[in-house]
Amino acid sequence: MTAPLFKRIAFLGIGLIGSSVARIARERGDIAAEIVVNARTQQTLDRVMALGFADRVELDPAEAVKDADCVMLCAPVGAFAALAERIAPFLAPGAVLTDVGSTKQSVIRDIGPLVPAGVHFVPAHPVAGTEYSGPDAGFTTLFEGRWTLLTPPPGTDEDAIEKVAELWRRCGSMVERMEPGHHDRVLAIVSHLPHLIAFTICGTADDLADESRQEVVNFAASGFRDFTRIAASDPVMWRDIFLNNREAVLEMLQRFMEDAQAMARAIRWGDAAYIEDKVERGRKIRRSLIATKQA
Repeated sequence: MTAPLFKRIAFLGIGLIGSSVARIARERGDIAAEIVVNARTQQTLDRVMALGFADRVELDPAEAVKDADCVMLCAPVGAFAALAERIAPFLAPGAVLTDVGSTKQSVIRDIGPLVPAGVHFVPAHPVAGTEYSGPDAGFTTLFEGRWTLLTPPPGTDEDAIEKVAELWRRCGSMVERMEPGHHDRVLAIVSHLPHLIAFTICGTADDLADESRQEVVNFAASGFRDFTRIAASDPVMWRDIFLNNREAVLEMLQRFMEDAQAMARAIRWGDAAYIEDKVERGRKIRRSLIATKQA
């Protein structure tokens, strides 16, 4: 077997992403020799031990990171600043500190100034997920054929970057480096705006009169069902994403609202060619996703 990349990996937060990586690490044996998990409640830690993918659990994040040569932040991004402040004095020299957050400029803003000298900070974002959360939600094939984007700050140790890249490759990911601001704009349109729209549509449906609301539930077509799947996602995580990628999300929302108004005008005035063009462009994007196996 290939030697493990890390002697000890510590997961701070253990939802869908963290528990999937931990399961893969346990199954493969070549990611980390020891797996340590930290969570906010003892109940979650008890569940982690029952699930069997950790060697040790710690309620105090500072205890979890001691002597770990890889620390992965898997909590909602809004918690990162407080977590980084708590663990910074206890990070081992030479350790790699990484994360799985969906916003990268805020992560670098909140964590970067707190990273001790000699610790290598490699922000990362696995672009994979489901609507489920918690330690039971993880599974070992989550990242297969999906992208993980690395956004290391300038001057980051290249060996540390490569170790994080190799960790994700061993999880099944394709890996690419990206500038943090560019990452946040791209994710605003491909992930954050669709979630915002899904939450809003489901909220609109929920605000209907009682009789109409029941009909929405009873007769939901596939389009609305797809929105409800997205809207079932973790509210704390998505609150933090929207607030920490505020500028890019608002920019993409404004562009979407302008396009929606243009579609409304086309419907009002019977502009069939405009409507058909918009639908066909959507079909083209879907075909592209299928062709690249990202559907």
